[in-house]
Amino acid sequence: MSEPLLDDREVALRVARALEAAGIEYALGGSVASGIQGEPRATNDVDFAVRLAEHQVAPLAKALGPEFVVDQEGLREAARHRRSDNIFFLPSAFKIDLFVRGGEPFDDSELSRRRLLPIRGEERAWVATPEDNILRKLAWFRKGGEVSDRQWRDVLGILRLPGQTIDWGYLRRWSPRLGVEDLLQRAERQA
Repeated sequence: MSEPLLDDREVALRVARALEAAGIEYALGGSVASGIQGEPRATNDVDFAVRLAEHQVAPLAKALGPEFVVDQEGLREAARHRRSDNIFFLPSAFKIDLFVRGGEPFDDSELSRRRLLPIRGEERAWVATPEDNILRKLAWFRKGGEVSDRQWRDVLGILRLPGQTIDWGYLRRWSPRLGVEDLLQRAERQA
């Protein structure tokens, strides 16, 4: 009998444990984080912001184990040039995007503000704050030509969650620097 396919949160937890074992600072972001902070939705990938050095790639690959495909040279290059790369969870071909952060003030802010939150039951992982997730999603929305309903709905889902406390001062401080001030204003009106 084969093992049941894992959902996005279970894959996220496995990757989070491997990042921790390799000593890599991370924050879970993207649609998995916005599902925790707002409106859950199906996704076929998991996004992590990571502060990754080249020497951490081999320990990460070892910690992930044989169920994950890791192009170690590609990941070392991503660490060198502060860009993204991905790994794959073989049993379900689930994609994990690793966005290497560092060198930009917003990157430092995002990782310094992360929160340890429950992902599944009592299991916790470091998650980007709602504000940082909103700003990243608005930047992706802009970069993608402002046509991704998913990114926009994720932003509104975070803003509309009952009881959610949003630091609007933080959003207003960073949105002009990231070129998304007008999008933030529009999202605020629609929420």
